[in-house]
Amino acid sequence: MELKNLILSFFLLFLLVGISSTTAASTGKIKVRRPCKRLMFYFHDIIYNGKNSKNATSAIVGAPAWGNRTIMAGQSHFGDMVVFDDPITLDNNLHSTPVGRAQGFYLYDQKDIFTAWLGFSFVFNSTRHKGSINFAGADPLMNKTRDISVVGGTGDFFMARGIATLMTDAFEGEVYFRLRVDIKLYECC
Repeated sequence: MELKNLILSFFLLFLLVGISSTTAASTGKIKVRRPCKRLMFYFHDIIYNGKNSKNATSAIVGAPAWGNRTIMAGQSHFGDMVVFDDPITLDNNLHSTPVGRAQGFYLYDQKDIFTAWLGFSFVFNSTRHKGSINFAGADPLMNKTRDISVVGGTGDFFMARGIATLMTDAFEGEVYFRLRVDIKLYECC
């Protein structure tokens, strides 16, 4: 009987030590990391509206039953899916020399709130950068700044991980908007 009590006592002791060490470890502070690379770009989206096919860099490719593919659906654009091939510049001037292309899609995913979900890449082919940076995430458009994930990359950005902070820098109705993209990479090669 005493052997059972001794084994039970050791078991309880190890259990208490294990619990106290895990709770002590979880109360530690999170180490703040600094990005290994920081980049800033602007991308310019000109949505096709039925009249601007020469200048358009994006188009509605999917619309709900009550919408169509030249006019955004309703107040929150719910159900619209847009593909884009937008120029990326180093400053906020649409006519600056592009350093790459922003290519991907966004879809308006909430019925009552103006918000979207993004999946896109910055594709570079210049003397300064080669390769791509890939992004994915929710974009609550009414917030001044929003963060989306950097989920990978190629070339100069091979296996990149980080955060991109988006800010709507210009908005002209349902035809043009410009996003400022502040990219902070935490895994760099």
